[in-house]
Amino acid sequence: MPRPIEALVHPAALAHNLARARGAAPDARLWAVVKANAYGHGIERAFEGLRGADGFALLDLAEAERVRALGWRGPVLLLEGVFEPRDLELCSRLNLWHVVHCNEQIDWLAAHKTQQPQRVFLKMNSGMNRLGFRAAALRAAWARLNALAQVDEISLMTHFSDADGERGVAHQVAAFEAATRDLPGERSLSNSAAILRHGLRSDWVRAGILSYGSAPDFPQHDIRHWGLRPAMTLRSRLIATQQLQSGDTVGYGSRFVASGPQRIGIVACGYADGYPRHAGTDTPVLVDGVRTGTVGRVSMDMLAVDLTPVPQAGIGSEVTLWGHGPHGSLLAIDDVAQAAGTIGYELMCAVAPRVPMRVAADVEP
Repeated sequence: MPRPIEALVHPAALAHNLARARGAAPDARLWAVVKANAYGHGIERAFEGLRGADGFALLDLAEAERVRALGWRGPVLLLEGVFEPRDLELCSRLNLWHVVHCNEQIDWLAAHKTQQPQRVFLKMNSGMNRLGFRAAALRAAWARLNALAQVDEISLMTHFSDADGERGVAHQVAAFEAATRDLPGERSLSNSAAILRHGLRSDWVRAGILSYGSAPDFPQHDIRHWGLRPAMTLRSRLIATQQLQSGDTVGYGSRFVASGPQRIGIVACGYADGYPRHAGTDTPVLVDGVRTGTVGRVSMDMLAVDLTPVPQAGIGSEVTLWGHGPHGSLLAIDDVAQAAGTIGYELMCAVAPRVPMRVAADVEP
């Protein structure tokens, strides 16, 4: 039989989470963000759950081609725009919308030969300091784009650096509004955290991490607070058990030392599967739906878990690394990420190619 580890994608959870975004921004159109292969879920596997969106936002042309190949005829937005002039040819052929964040991209558009003008999103750097024009340069960029026959409609956008934190978004909203006050065009402001926390009005919102069942402002709020559901389950089984005595150690480096008699289970999952090696003892897991924790250092192909809370567990018992467990149990990916000193985004994207991933047959989680 194959190794028991697998990842499941839950379309019903994706659709549910998208509906939560719509409920939080009822007057806006909704981008489903599927960059990084739909945050590790797989664009093709996530598509059915996300097709209720108004458009798909992503990073590169290969992802855009995959979305079009699935039959999507609505808007597709390249969030970082094009990377070289010839990318504009595919934008024309696939009818892609694209972000413009630097003067070089405007130069490429000006030289592009096309019969059909393109929809662009002019990006302002309102404080994130990654991509976009600063306020002083934004109007000149808009005027250049507006003068081009290659450009149809110009929308305006920015990206928040602190929508999930105490600083909030007011300073960036003020800068954006001051710089764009009398410019025409639709606006796109909110990412996942801003959608749920700040209730801003704009024409388009961008549902990223919330779509996949991770709280964008964890640990201040968890997925239960926001009414989100995990869209991915990573699960495996116990392949062995060990009975420890006081002083016995577990794993490489002997990082864990038993303080008394203790039964542990060995799980077919390790860092070669994408589970974080730096996850220390007591990182949460579910065994047969019962919450317990890891023991010792994560190995390439295996990790150990404490079976004290679940004495009936044995070889073949189901282990939920994150997501939906048996008997209605649930382990949020944010809880695992926090214990491992990282974020849910990274865990989703890090699931290794050797882990079989499929769409859950029981689409309701």
